[in-house]
Amino acid sequence: MAMCVEDRISNFPDHIRCHILSFLPIKAAVRTSIISTKWRYLFASISTIKFDGYLMSGLTERNLDSFKNFVDRLLKFPDQVSLDCFRLNDIISWNDEDHNFDVSDWICAALCRGVKEIDLDLENLGDTLPAVLFTCHSLVTLKLDAVGSEIKVPSDVCLGNLKTLQLRNSVLFGDSIHRLISNCHVLEDLAFIECGFDNISEVNIQSPSLKRLVLEFDVTEGRYFNFVVVINAPNLVYFQYHAAVAASYTLSTMKSLEKADISIYQFDSINSETSATHLIQGICNVRLNFPV
Repeated sequence: MAMCVEDRISNFPDHIRCHILSFLPIKAAVRTSIISTKWRYLFASISTIKFDGYLMSGLTERNLDSFKNFVDRLLKFPDQVSLDCFRLNDIISWNDEDHNFDVSDWICAALCRGVKEIDLDLENLGDTLPAVLFTCHSLVTLKLDAVGSEIKVPSDVCLGNLKTLQLRNSVLFGDSIHRLISNCHVLEDLAFIECGFDNISEVNIQSPSLKRLVLEFDVTEGRYFNFVVVINAPNLVYFQYHAAVAASYTLSTMKSLEKADISIYQFDSINSETSATHLIQGICNVRLNFPV
């Protein structure tokens, strides 16, 4: 005798089922639309939208336009809920010449839905980012991996609710760092990982709200960092510095600092040794974690 299995999940309220769908890959979430009429359009109301290279693997020229239309409908669906997260991770496929997706338009659509977190890992990201990204008041977390391209920070940048900012493999010019950080008034977690700086005399980080700071610069070239590192973050709790020795360091008193993780490279001159000493003296009141 066949057993009858009760479908309890379908009887859950919509917001609970949407929460469940948010943990699934987007393909799996869409497939639930065939379960019953209750599930037919539920995937369009999920609050977390993540695309990665796995989606690209099954695309052909025949279904490429259908996929573009699907993403447009998903992001611009009528009566859509606000987004918790929009993530687009693939270093090649999304914005190359062969596919020509309108990634900038997708980002704008996510911003219009009041997205709280944006996580982008794309080639040529600097040419893709819309200026409105840097004036979005709903953003709490922003993670950008530009794969070596320039991040253009507009003059009117204002991210009033941003708490986490992570820039990876990005190039920043001039005073863009200071302009960006000084207009993130509640920033708590800041990371520059494998970033490059051009036409710059100092890396100026001033933030009274900052609690966690990671500076991890590329040292594979073994070059001397010919700029000044200025840090004024009186409420900093954690500080990580993995990089070559900078020209000099200016650190304000860090009375709240609890942990520092320091890896310094390129002691190739008396000046670099003096500069490194100033860095250590600036954080001498904490437990240091030196690599063995």
